[in-house]
Formats: sequence, C-alpha cells, structure tokens
Amino acid sequence: MRIGDPAPAFDLPATDGTMHSPEGSVTAVVFTCNHCPYALAWHERLVSVARDYDGRAKLLMVNPNDAERYPRDSFDAMKERVAADGGWPAPYLRDESQQVAREFGAEKTPDVFLLDADGRLRYRGAPDSDYEDPSQDAAWLRAALDAVLDGRDPEPAETKPVGCSVKWSQ
Repeated sequence: MRIGDPAPAFDLPATDGTMHSPEGSVTAVVFTCNHCPYALAWHERLVSVARDYDGRAKLLMVNPNDAERYPRDSFDAMKERVAADGGWPAPYLRDESQQVAREFGAEKTPDVFLLDADGRLRYRGAPDSDYEDPSQDAAWLRAALDAVLDGRDPEPAETKPVGCSVKWSQ
C-alpha cells in the first residue's frame, strides 16, 4: 500500500470473540505479535495511544504470525496475554490466514498503518523513532493521528517500520 491508497476491507476476530474492521472512523491498524522484542517494547506506548484517542480514533492490533512455527502467537496465547494484562483498551485481532497482512503489505511487527475515515492510508511506519526509548510515547503515530483528525496530511507520512519480520506460513 502507498500513501493515499484505499485500505483493504477486513473483519477479523478479537480475543474477546467480537469481530472488528476499520470501517467508519480514523483507524490505526498495527500489525504486532506476542514474542517480538520490538513489538513488546512498543506495546505500552500503543496501549496508551488507544486510551488517549478513545472515542476519536480506533486502534486495532493485528497478529498475523504463523502460529504453527511460533506457538506464542497462537490465538489461545493471544487470549492468555490479554487476560493476564487485565484486558486491553484496543482489540487484539487474529489474522490466521495472513491475508490482511499480505494485502496491507505488512513487513514488521510492529508495522503501523493509519487510515482516515474514508479508509485511505495516511501514515505508514513505526510508532516513533526509538523502540528503546519509552519517552518517545509513539510520537510519530500521535502526530499522524492529530493531523488526520484535524484534516491535515501527516508529516512525515511515512517512516521505516522497525521490528521483527512478519512470520509468514511456509
């Protein structure tokens, strides 16, 4: 996907049994997982974004990894993680077929795709510039959300996603 492209439609199951799609509102689709150190390092920052933008934008966390080779990324393991955390303010979705990740062109965990209310890609990349620095607080994602919610183009509109590669099925 390129900036300005329409996002693929999808409806994926969450750990609580509900189905979710990005339709109808500004939505950050974040491909993530249970085991990647980069995804784990950015997790609390992304949870904070979900809390801070609740009611104005959605954050959908999507795990596309191959659970056969990476059992820590199975749907059951996802459910256990969310339950152990006492719930998350954003749904954690399972992309079992990996179709959604492929259609988006996800490369890393995490890989952020911010869609406007019309479903067009407005930002793609990392949450912020340094996974090791929690004080960054997902600054790139927050700036992109603020811009899109204000009807402006994000600057930058694209950054390099940093993380572990998506674990594709064999």
